[in-house]
Amino acid sequence: MDDDLDAVLAAMGPRLRRLRRDRGLTLADLAVATGISESTLSRLESGGRRPNLELLLPLARAHGMPVEELIGAPYTGDPRVHLRPIRRDGMTYVRLTSRAGGTQAYKLIIPGATGVAEPDPQRHEGYEWLYVLGGRLRLVLGGQSLVLTSGEAAEFDTHVPHWLGAADTAPVELLILFGPQGERAHVRARSR
Repeated sequence: MDDDLDAVLAAMGPRLRRLRRDRGLTLADLAVATGISESTLSRLESGGRRPNLELLLPLARAHGMPVEELIGAPYTGDPRVHLRPIRRDGMTYVRLTSRAGGTQAYKLIIPGATGVAEPDPQRHEGYEWLYVLGGRLRLVLGGQSLVLTSGEAAEFDTHVPHWLGAADTAPVELLILFGPQGERAHVRARSR
């Protein structure tokens, strides 16, 4: 048992560094998101400090994953993805992928607009693909304002300022694939 624990702890530093870098975050970015100092994060990544629950919980929250996934807990044989909704900025995110890094899939539920929403376009690292499952989505992308309906998709570089919201009073549900900088979702048609 001690050997297993030592192996998990020895792998934690490189795992935390790889996860942070895969998401395009600096130590300063992660320090702001977690409330953990940059020096502590650096010591965790270099193996100079052993992680404890007080450090792992904010790290898991910042990366949007359960603690057991963050620490690389041994595989239990259960292939199911355990859905845990996250509420942020009035929207509900349901993470559909269970592995860290690479392309991530989410279901997003945006409540209906209660008035005229003033878009606040943001930009960040990555590439995004979205598919509207139901409702009407307002997508502000650069200088364009588009309305996408059920069955429509869009993809864009997230360096372009963008904003998502409901186009009317009904909620909108969509699937989102988000990849690191330059990583695109590729959709291939099957031949008959």
